[in-house]
Amino acid sequence: MESAHYFNAQPGVPDVRKPLTVILEGAERSLETSGGIFSPDGVDKGTAVLLAEVPDPAPDGDLLDIGCGWGPIALTMALRSPGATVHAIDVNERSLSLTAANARRLGLANVTASQPDDVPAEVRFATIWSNPPIRIGKQALHELLLRWLPRLHVGGDAWLVVQKNLGADSLVRWLANELGESFDVSRDATSKGFRILRVTRRAD
Repeated sequence: MESAHYFNAQPGVPDVRKPLTVILEGAERSLETSGGIFSPDGVDKGTAVLLAEVPDPAPDGDLLDIGCGWGPIALTMALRSPGATVHAIDVNERSLSLTAANARRLGLANVTASQPDDVPAEVRFATIWSNPPIRIGKQALHELLLRWLPRLHVGGDAWLVVQKNLGADSLVRWLANELGESFDVSRDATSKGFRILRVTRRAD
């Protein structure tokens, strides 16, 4: 039911906040959630795989979470890299509100939750993490990834988690073709039916 709502700027279900207790960075965290967002009841399987498999983000600079939901990826980035600025983006305004609220609950002043168009055009990212919204459709997904991946710093990495049976391997080939010789694209790991894709910017 939630999938019908979380791609919308204004979800079609009431915003009823409720407590959410999850484990992030090895500790129990008391957060809040609501309906009309992605995976409102906890950390989804793909995000859990991503957080377990990827190396720490850059310790400073600008970091990016594409499609933040209630905030598990952005919050983890902020916990691991307190000296960095984490940009959490989503088109769903409720997701942005929840991510901001959950960052405040954890005392994380280095998280900025915003609409994609509100991220300054000059910002470049040292690390990007994302459980991208595959179900928005191939064209929209491709446009989303080509909007943000080219904004990696030289030497920066993007880590994406994609279900194996939802086109992860073909996405690797497509990204390598579209991004060109300035980027390395690889399948870094496989776990629990998910692929971890790595995109590294080698040159301008």
